[in-house]
This record gives sequence, structure tokens and C-alpha cells, in this order.
Amino acid sequence: MVTKLETATNVINVFIADPLSEDGIFPLRQETELNLNVIVDTGLTPEQLIAKIEDVDVLLVRSQTKVTREIIQAAKNLKLIGRAGVGVDNIDLNAATEHGIIVVNAPDGNTNSAAEHTIAMMTSLARHIPQAYNTLKNGVWDRKTYVGVELKNKTLGVVGFGRIGAEVAYRAKGQRMEVMAYDPFLTEERAKELGVTKATVEEICVAADFITVHTPLLPETRNLFNKEKFDMMKPGVRIINCARGGIINEDDLYDAIVEGKVAGAALDVFVEEPATDHKLLTLPQVIATPHLGASTIEAQESVAVDVSNDIIKFYKTGTVTNPVNMPSIPKELLAQVEPFFDLAEKLGAFLSQVTAEPVKEINISYAGEVANYDVRPLTSNALKGLLKKNHGEHVNDVNARYLSERIGVKINEHKTTTAKGFTNLITVEVKTQNEVHTVAGTLLNGLGARIVKVENYVVDVIPQGHLLYIKNTDKPGAIGRVATKLAEKEINIATMQVGRDQVGGTAVMMLTIDNDVTAEDLAYVAQLENIDEVKAINL
Repeated sequence: MVTKLETATNVINVFIADPLSEDGIFPLRQETELNLNVIVDTGLTPEQLIAKIEDVDVLLVRSQTKVTREIIQAAKNLKLIGRAGVGVDNIDLNAATEHGIIVVNAPDGNTNSAAEHTIAMMTSLARHIPQAYNTLKNGVWDRKTYVGVELKNKTLGVVGFGRIGAEVAYRAKGQRMEVMAYDPFLTEERAKELGVTKATVEEICVAADFITVHTPLLPETRNLFNKEKFDMMKPGVRIINCARGGIINEDDLYDAIVEGKVAGAALDVFVEEPATDHKLLTLPQVIATPHLGASTIEAQESVAVDVSNDIIKFYKTGTVTNPVNMPSIPKELLAQVEPFFDLAEKLGAFLSQVTAEPVKEINISYAGEVANYDVRPLTSNALKGLLKKNHGEHVNDVNARYLSERIGVKINEHKTTTAKGFTNLITVEVKTQNEVHTVAGTLLNGLGARIVKVENYVVDVIPQGHLLYIKNTDKPGAIGRVATKLAEKEINIATMQVGRDQVGGTAVMMLTIDNDVTAEDLAYVAQLENIDEVKAINL
């Protein structure tokens, strides 16, 4: 169905560029208060879409259409891009933000579908259902080959305990399975509330009979399950991946199955798709589906309904429920707080890399002149920096607070005009079950951002590049020993700052180095006398 774009000032042109459920876009069609002109025109080439998008106010897509910078630049009236689904890899978020265009998605619409598919894959894997069906279809009645295992009393390890992971655990407990769960933001209280055992990835590898992954694909999660992890697992473990290709190293999984360590795998996703000739598909122990996790009538309708409702909400209230990027803010507000955006994010990012446990509370204090501003955007930037390490690039200024609250982080803001010697000072403190970490920063006139306090130690560090954060006992020779060790690893020190609480007490070193360091390098430095802790910070 294609209708004509209109140029009248009171008409809102909603252009649907990918096939969507008609029931899903019904909220747009039945809306009477807004003058919505819904155009459905699918299967366009980029050039064809560019030719038609100049007068479009809202662009609605799934995954087929790539919303590139060129398309965004050609859209003179575009105010909102809706993605009927979760991932927004097909949308140039930077270009959208630069042009003041809000991008929304539907993060909850496919939760049930993905969880159900995971359970279906796990059950099919345990009972060899696809293999047995194919044998029977080929005229062979073979009961002995396909003796399976029960789920009851088995241990399921869920790696990634967001919406989908929690739904999978809920269903697994209905099968009377024991559930172990890992997530960087899972607290003991939340785990107890959901009836699961909080565990590390390594503990899950050692104990689980079935392991399912539900993390985003991030640098930290790419190849999360590799030969090292497979070697930890008990013989006969079964692996399920209905999340993202790349979380499991496919070559190492193949070897683990061939060697007999892994009894089988159920895969809905692959590193490269379509994966019709993948070597894993040659193994009889592997069952697979072509990325069907969200492919249900209900899920496809639900994500379209969610985005349709967000479009209507935007034009009626100026707000949206599921923003993905930063919307434009009033120019006068932007002028006041924009210089602090990067500093706030870097403070959050710093704390994310020194905090080992799930954050339960974050306290952000604004002191001096900055306390007179509307600091909500700064808090969002600090939260974005804190969450990005584990939640990926989809965390931004707009949805950072929402994501923080959803995982149970308590957010507190405090303002004071007293900045303790600084014109402006932003202090960020995070609390976990057993830890409290603090970092403070300021903008120095003409010199830019500085970290001026770490924990209780006064420092002066530019928050950028590769840093080493070292805690040590304040005794002679510590600095020299650290420098020597780093030199042995050919790690060059650009700057060094030290701070201490008292003579002979505890101290910190903050080193700016020229390149990133490996875990082996950190361990090499940490073994030195009087060195208590060494952490790499990448800003």
C-alpha cells in the first residue's frame, strides 16, 4: 500500500519502509487527534528512499532498511525514526542525533518470544527432537539412538540476566531446574527475589548442565565462551545461544563438540548470517534455526504497536517511552551544561572500571556554579558512562536513567554552592554491596577537564586515553619499581600523579600510558612488593 506524501503544514507524514503487521500500525491508522498521513512503501533501494524522504516527518523501519547518514541528510522534516524491534544497528544514530532526530525502538516487544524460543531450543536439544524427526521422516524408526536427558533437577546457567534472561529463568524453574545467573548488575537481593543463584561466568561453567547466553554483543562479551571456558565445563554440557552471534567462539565450540566435551548446541544466531553452510551444521549434535527468536506473530505485532504508540506520544506530549539517542534540548540549557557533558561521562566510565560488584546506588554532587544549572543531562551522561561498559553503545543520554532504574540502581542528586576551592566540581560516588568508590572532576578555565580526586586522594589527571590506577602502601621505592616493571613490558609512561592519605599510609598512583595493557601486564605489576591493586582504565 502506498499513499501520497503531503506538504501541508498540519500533516504528519509517517513513512513505513519495511513490512509491518497491519495490526501493529493500527494505532496510527485509528488516531484522530493528530493529522497522520500513513504511507507504506517497502522494498525501496537507498536511492529510491532518498528521493522520497524529503517531506517525511516520521520514518518507521524494521531491520531491512538501512537508515544511513545520506538518507537522514536528505530528510528535511524528519523528527523521529522508529525501529520496530530492539537492535538499531541499521540506523546511523550519530547522524540522527546531529540532526536533532529522535530514534525510538521497542525493547520489550520480543521478550516473551525470545524466551520461549530459548526454552524450545533447550528442550529440543535435550530430547534430540529435530534429529529424531528427520530420521523418522526418512523411514527409520530409531528409538535407541535418540535417548535424551530430562531438564528436571538439572542446573541451567543463564549468562546475561536482563529481561529475556529473567524470563528464561522463570520458565526453567517451571521445569524444576536449578538456575544460576550472571549479570554485571545482578545483586544478591534481586537474585534471591527471583529464586536464582547469583554466580560468576566461571562458576556457571563449572557447575551448569545447560548454559544459555542473553548478553548484548560487546567487546567484553565477544568470544566470551571460548576454549578456556569450554575446558572448565563438565563433560556433557549443552549450550544454547539465541542472543547474538559472536558471544560464543564458533571454532572453539566446534572443537569442544567433536572432542566430546560439549554434548550438543542449539543455535539461533551466528557470527555471519545467513549461515547455510556453516561447519557447525555438519555436526549431528547441533540443532539450529535461522534467527527466529523474535519471529512470532505476536512479537512482530507487539514491537510495531510499541513504536506506533511512541510516535503518537511524541506528537502529543513531546516525550517518548523508549528513546535510543539524545533528543535536542533548548539552546539556552545546552549552552550552560554542554561543556560538562564529556566530564560527567568520563567520571561514570572511570567508576565502571574500578567497581567490581553490581552498583546499587549512585550519588552525584554538583558544587559551585554548575549547581545553578539544570543538571539532569549531566546525571544522564554520568549514568551513560557507568553503564556503557556492560550495556554497550545503545546506552545514551536519554535512556541511561531509565536503564539504571530498571536494573535497580538508586540515583541521588545533590547541589551545593560550595565547591571547596573549585569554581565547579562534580563528584560521583557509587555504592555496591561491599564497596564504595568516589571520583571528582572539574573544568579548569583554559585547561579543560581534570579528575581532581580519586577515593580520598587528591590528584590532577586529564580524563582521557589509557590510565593505570594503582593502590599501594606509601613506602620508598614504589614508584621506581612500578616504572621498571612497566618498562620491562615496553609500556611507556606519559604522566604520573600520586596521592596519599598520610605518610606511610595508603597511596595511589595515576599513570597515563601510551597504549592499553593486557591482564598479564596488570598481574605482572600487581606482584610487586607493597602494591595492593592495579586496574587499567580506558577513557
